Amino acid sequence: MPELETALLVLYGLCLTFILGFSLAQLHLTRLARRAYRQPPLPAPAAPAAWPLVTVQVPLYNERYVVERIIDAVAALDYPADRLHIQVLDDSTDETVALAAARIAYHRARGRRIDHVRRPDRQGFKAGALRHGLTETDGELVAIFDADFVPEPDFLRRTVPYFAAPELGVVQTRWAHLNAADSLLTELQAFGLNAHFLVEQVGRQAGGHFINFNGTGGVWRRTCIEDAGNWHADTLTEDLDLSYRAQLRGWRFGYLPRVAAPAELPAAMDALRSQQFRWNKGGAETARKHLGRVLRSGLRPATKVHATFHLLNSTVFIAILLMAVLSVPLLFAREHRPEFEPVFKLASLFLLALAPLAYYYFTAWRLAEPAAPWTAFVPKFLLFLAMSMGLSLHNTQAVLAGLAGRRSAFIRTPKLGLTAPPQRWQRRYRTGGLDARTGLEGVLTLYFLFGLGAGLYFGNFSLLPLHLLLTTGYGLVFYYSVRHNRRGA
Repeated sequence: MPELETALLVLYGLCLTFILGFSLAQLHLTRLARRAYRQPPLPAPAAPAAWPLVTVQVPLYNERYVVERIIDAVAALDYPADRLHIQVLDDSTDETVALAAARIAYHRARGRRIDHVRRPDRQGFKAGALRHGLTETDGELVAIFDADFVPEPDFLRRTVPYFAAPELGVVQTRWAHLNAADSLLTELQAFGLNAHFLVEQVGRQAGGHFINFNGTGGVWRRTCIEDAGNWHADTLTEDLDLSYRAQLRGWRFGYLPRVAAPAELPAAMDALRSQQFRWNKGGAETARKHLGRVLRSGLRPATKVHATFHLLNSTVFIAILLMAVLSVPLLFAREHRPEFEPVFKLASLFLLALAPLAYYYFTAWRLAEPAAPWTAFVPKFLLFLAMSMGLSLHNTQAVLAGLAGRRSAFIRTPKLGLTAPPQRWQRRYRTGGLDARTGLEGVLTLYFLFGLGAGLYFGNFSLLPLHLLLTTGYGLVFYYSVRHNRRGA
């Protein structure tokens, strides 16, 4: 069936082209970020003569292992007590409610203005809680921390002075990691997040392109939230959605990579899956909502290009999955269609897409671990790449659901109160057991292992690295899914 083989080859090439385009966008952001780091840091603005009233919002839902930690952390913020209002936006249905109430009473007795805000239902999920909280506070600025964060006491004193610029709508800070060394799973998450916070966000700001509030560890100007239409609950990434609405309204965002907000990384595969599903489905929903507006706007062409890749970031997983699945039958097509040989050689050049990505991640890794030997980067990068490929089936399902406009609940990422040094843990939250998708991931592990063997048998080594990464990635995802599912609930 030559027509089918030709169609498969064309589809394979289109997937590689999209991945290459994404990689080149990341390369451009890397160059912008490196240029920014070579410049001397601008001095922090002076403290205001009169500190503005700040509301700190802590949205919670069933976080019994971290609720006391986050309440104590925000109560310890070094800020004038008469200018600080703390809202614990608690939609919990378990013992989190009592634990929160006790810590709130403790800090209120010591002079903190801290409220326990309860709603009759979870309408709008996190976005609904944030929006409801605004109706019960008079804060000029709004700082937001998820339950797993532990802000440093000087967080507000280091961020609030930037709002002296009236056009500034948001100050976002870099996420740091409390438990990065807990396991290979958390190490790889930290590796990927560091690239976003140390390179991507820096590059976007340096180039004057859209950046995004990351949902937590940042401060909003209240009038910016209201001018942009307030929090919406029609996507699972309410942070990205409001970020685009605000920037399309002309608000400027500020990013401070030198101010860190420590947080806990998911330690179990099902927790990581729930986070990845929310981020990727929400990203696709936001693209569906705003990409047309971005392309029709009067933004600079370069900003439109970066915004397009930013909004379509999650769709890369569709290209990865299609490319991966097609790569095995194309091995066999190559054997009996010698006239395709030049096309296959040309297509193999697209594997150079790894070079810009390697440069992007190497830049972030060197910034995060300046003392580490460069040889340590290679295995970590390859394992991260493999794990990302191994999650492509799961994330593709999330993206397709988002693009189709299929509604789903906001599933929070459960945290266990882990910190450094690494701790033994027994899983205490369950977001879902093994399902058919996990079984399919096991089947795909064997499928790509078969592709690895077929390449060796045919003496065709061009796809060997790809199949090795895919076998490793899907194998790791399957292994962690089974292993963590067997831990106690």
